[in-house]
Amino acid sequence: MGAPEENDAALLRAVAAGDQAALARLYDRHAGWLHVRLTRRCPDPETVREVLQDTFVTVWRSAGAHRGGEAGGWLWTIAARRLVDALRARERAERYAPVPAPLAPSAEDSVLNGLDGPDGVDGLEYGDVGTALGRLGPELREVLRATVVDGLTTREAATLLGIPEGTVKSRALRARRELRAALARLAGERGGPPRPLATPPSSPRRPLGGTA
Repeated sequence: MGAPEENDAALLRAVAAGDQAALARLYDRHAGWLHVRLTRRCPDPETVREVLQDTFVTVWRSAGAHRGGEAGGWLWTIAARRLVDALRARERAERYAPVPAPLAPSAEDSVLNGLDGPDGVDGLEYGDVGTALGRLGPELREVLRATVVDGLTTREAATLLGIPEGTVKSRALRARRELRAALARLAGERGGPPRPLATPPSSPRRPLGGTA
């Protein structure tokens, strides 16, 4: 008969004493189910791999803090905290990552860019952009106002509108798709490209891109 298998508490006491072989046995015993459970919460395999590695680095450093008994719950608490840390770090990196400039503006981008001037907010109601935006639902127009006209981040727009950040993102994508389709229909009806944003009637300037 072989030697009885060491329980988790015994292995962790050995790890706390600096036994790398004990850490390897603990890894072999628990890494599989930890990996499955982490993957259910994070679809990125690289992040899961790093979190699993960080979990056992923490075990190596903190094994002496274990209070005895089976280690499963203790290990999962460590893994869950490492996963939260990794996701927060990725969110910060994505938030501050530079956004590459598009090679060429799309039709809806060209029209929306006209909203950045001093008459931008009022200009939502005039020209092709006003006609196209008028065909969008009010919740989509609100998201475009917040993210394009006001220049808010997704988080700021979510706070302003009182909706989740994911809803802001999905509505912004949907709004651009519908705006693109509306501009294409307008161009087809008129037989030409979408007209640039016109100046509101209260302004003495001539319409941008219009006729005298």
